[in-house]
Amino acid sequence: MGSKWTAADIPDQTGRTAVVTGANSGLGLVTAQELARAGAHVVVACRDLTKGSAAVSTIRSAVPDASLSLERLDLADLLSVREFAEVMAKEHDGLDLLINNAGIMAVPKGTTADGFESQFGTNHLGHFALTGRLAEMLSARPGSRVVTVSSGMHRIGRIRFDDLQSTRRYQNWLAYGQSKLANLLFAFELDRRAPFGSYASHPGYANTNLQNAVTQATGSKLVERAVSLFTRTFAQSMEMGALPSLYAATYPGLPGGSFIGPDNFFEQRGHPTIVRARKPAYNEADARRLWEVSEELTNVTFPFTGAENK
Repeated sequence: MGSKWTAADIPDQTGRTAVVTGANSGLGLVTAQELARAGAHVVVACRDLTKGSAAVSTIRSAVPDASLSLERLDLADLLSVREFAEVMAKEHDGLDLLINNAGIMAVPKGTTADGFESQFGTNHLGHFALTGRLAEMLSARPGSRVVTVSSGMHRIGRIRFDDLQSTRRYQNWLAYGQSKLANLLFAFELDRRAPFGSYASHPGYANTNLQNAVTQATGSKLVERAVSLFTRTFAQSMEMGALPSLYAATYPGLPGGSFIGPDNFFEQRGHPTIVRARKPAYNEADARRLWEVSEELTNVTFPFTGAENK
């Protein structure tokens, strides 16, 4: 494993189809662009088609021969997830890469179209349902992979099975931490069950639009300026932040269930490498329970059951 792996090291992706959620900005945009540069056909999946069109233009200006398509996907709406999967099944005979990248962070209390707490519903349940609905397409392609983007903030998360939707108590950062821990439990359980590879990644501390949205939501110009200064000083670029996802998606022979993050400064910056999540992320009983609850909440079941598929 090279310690200084970059996007230039991505193997040729010609003939492969990739879906990147939240590909209209930030890490998703960089991920989509670099996969397209490597030859993949990239489905730019995002909620706002106007922003998505701008992203497609941005990618094409950097990669003139990029093979791209734009599709609407709102992970906070299970009907939108189903419709997206139906379009994919009509237009493609298989899927090689699914990058579960989109997410919201530390937002005020709210609910999705289906009544779920917004962070748990968008970051975890939306991607769970999407992966389930695309699982047959992924199974149809040899060497296919799913990469689910988590965060170092999974370390403050706890899966509160008695209050998954934070109805009794809501704290925005703890709810975010729960959703990011759920991402890891799902990614590792998916790898145990699926006939394809499942991986998790985290970008470290990257300068993205998520950071800006959180600080602007405080309404404090002082906080906004302070965080902006800290981010400019210590955060790595979006290009570096996208490398763990790209590595997880394309590095040859990577063991299934690997968690990829930056190799430097307490995993906050650096080049991609295999890292270790906090212990609760590897709790298989919690992972099975979360899987079952997620199936019930989303009404999405996967076309496989367990390790016999490996």
